[in-house]
Amino acid sequence: MSAAQDIKIASEDRLRADLYNFLGLLLSAPPDQILLDQTKALSGDDSDLGKAIAALARVAKVSKPKRVESEFNALFIGLGRGELLPYASYYLTGFLNEKPLAALRTDMAVRGMTRAPNVYEPEDNIASLMEMMGSMIVGRFGAPAALDDQKTFFNKHIAPWAEHFFSDLEAAKNSVLYASVGSVGKAFMEIEREAFRLTTA
Repeated sequence: MSAAQDIKIASEDRLRADLYNFLGLLLSAPPDQILLDQTKALSGDDSDLGKAIAALARVAKVSKPKRVESEFNALFIGLGRGELLPYASYYLTGFLNEKPLAALRTDMAVRGMTRAPNVYEPEDNIASLMEMMGSMIVGRFGAPAALDDQKTFFNKHIAPWAEHFFSDLEAAKNSVLYASVGSVGKAFMEIEREAFRLTTA
């Protein structure tokens, strides 16, 4: 990334992108000890999001990679399928690989985004969508996306289902560390939805 591109990104936008990327990382694979150590070092303020981040840090302090891997597998992989199916198509239509995925692929192509060659999951999974938003904000696929473009992408592909997913993650019977991840995601999605609502279309 060029220095000129770097200057265009406000510090609050970089923090937003960091949180999207952090959620994407935690939701794409079980965290290793390094990521757990980074997570337990987080601190939060008195806002709902800050409290959720502080709670996640507390759980990360007592979490071990092997246990979290078992939790991740029970939630998202399981025998045949995990407790949750973290895909927009499933949440919006009840089936995988439906119209929401096709619409996302079209919008990804327009923005120059492609699925990584080593990723076999459908692109409408929650981890990929978090990563896409983080990447758009900082300009990983070209120039940083304008706020209106971020808003359009968020409202079309994330807002209709992400809060519901994060609430399900928070309440899932296999969730321990991921219950706190759900709380962080839900609080963050509420902030983003409200912030985009207050911006002009």
